[in-house]
Amino acid sequence: MSGRAAPTPDDTPASGGVVKPLRPTLAEATRGLLRARVLDAVDDLLRQRPWASSSMADIARVGGVSRQTVYNEFGSREALAQEYVLRETDRFLATVQQAVLDHRDDPRAAVAAAFDVFLTAAADRPLIRAIASGDGSDELLALVTTDGGPVLAIATERLAGVMQTGWPGVALEETRLVAECVVRLAISHAALPSGPADLTAASVARLLGPYLDGVLGAAG
Repeated sequence: MSGRAAPTPDDTPASGGVVKPLRPTLAEATRGLLRARVLDAVDDLLRQRPWASSSMADIARVGGVSRQTVYNEFGSREALAQEYVLRETDRFLATVQQAVLDHRDDPRAAVAAAFDVFLTAAADRPLIRAIASGDGSDELLALVTTDGGPVLAIATERLAGVMQTGWPGVALEETRLVAECVVRLAISHAALPSGPADLTAASVARLLGPYLDGVLGAAG
């Protein structure tokens, strides 16, 4: 008789011999909660003051942790800002994904809906308000624009993937081009609004409409 211990439910292969993913360890789960707590503290502070006026000590106090803990986890103030911007980017993109898929039969309406949802959601988000105010938010603005290559790349790839799902006949390079235009225009209009979100969305859809009609017509 083998002395090997019987597998636990989490170790047992699922049907077809595929092992189920292991749950995060307690240390991993605790670290995830800590990082979320600190990022939430950044969000709370940006609702009250510009990023330039928020010190690591302030963030630690609002997050209920020590200043050294924040440094140990994120390394620097700049790295913390980058992490916050990336999280907000992901949240914004989640709001537009369904809008595109809900209008997959009408590409112009899909672009307008995605733009409208993004701008409407952005109006209440501290990151976009900080950028739009231009008051002490240069560090955050640089992360999204001048130094924001990673942010723009993530946003473009994610939106292109959604569009590819909705319009599988269109070449990937075409959906990436549309996605990048939408992302850059969305950030620009959120930072410096030119009118109500729905009117701006309609204008962008009208601008990109002929191109969408052309690539979809070619794909059909």
